[in-house]
Amino acid sequence: MSACPADRPVSFRAATQGARALKEVFQTITLESCPKVYNFHMHTRCSDGKLSPEDLMSQAVDLGLRGMAITDHHSVKGYLKARRWMEDWRWRHPSAWQPLKRSAAHRAVKPLPRLWSGIEINARLLETEVHILGYAFDWTHPALQPYLQGCASHPQDRQAAKVIAAIQQAGGIAVLAHPARYRHAVLAELIETAARLGIDGVETYYAYDNPPVWRPSPEKTAQVKRLADRYQLLNTCGTDTHGLTLTRRL
Repeated sequence: MSACPADRPVSFRAATQGARALKEVFQTITLESCPKVYNFHMHTRCSDGKLSPEDLMSQAVDLGLRGMAITDHHSVKGYLKARRWMEDWRWRHPSAWQPLKRSAAHRAVKPLPRLWSGIEINARLLETEVHILGYAFDWTHPALQPYLQGCASHPQDRQAAKVIAAIQQAGGIAVLAHPARYRHAVLAELIETAARLGIDGVETYYAYDNPPVWRPSPEKTAQVKRLADRYQLLNTCGTDTHGLTLTRRL
C-alpha cells in the first residue's frame, strides 16, 4: 500500500452542497452511464486496489469521466491524494479550466471530472455482511471516524443503521453496494430493510459476472431497478475496479 498523506479539511457545508449536486447526478444515471461517463465505485492502493490514486485519476481524465468517487475500504486516503493530484493538474494546465484563457492547444485537453468523497464500509444487515458506500460526506466529521481506520470497525459499529446514520450525519449519501451479490440474503428483503433504515440509494448498475468489457448484468440490474423504484431510492453505478483499468472490475 502506498503512502497516502493527509489533506486540508472539507467543510461540512461544502460536503452537504456536494451531496445535493450528486443526488441530481444519481437521478440521471442509466445503463449507459458507466464506465465512460460516471463511475462511483473504484479502489486504489490505499485499500485493496492495484492503481495508485494518481494513475486512477489519469485514467479517469483520459476516459472523459464527468463525475466519479474513489471508494476505498474504510479509508479516504486515496480520495485525498486524488484531490492533491487534481490541484497539481490545474496548476499545470491553468488555461484548460479557465474558459476565458483557453488557448487552441489547451482546448484539446480533456477536462477534469468532478470528484466526490467516497468510501466503502462493512456492515451487518439482516445477519448478512454487506458493504455500504458513502458519498459526498465531510470526512472530518466525528461520526465517520470509527469507519476511517483502514480496517473494519468494531462489531458494535457495524450495524447497517449505524453506518447509514454516520454517513448522513456527515452530510453524505448512503448507498447499498452490489445488492444482488449477497448469497445468504433475499434481495427484496435486503433492499426493503435498507430502505426502512433510511438508506438513500442502491448500486443498481453493476457487472456481477465480471465481463472483460464492463456492462451491467441485465437480469439482476432489472431486479434491483424495480426495487429501487418501489422504495424511491437513488440509482448508482460503478465498476468496483480493483485492477489496473477503470473499465472493468479486475
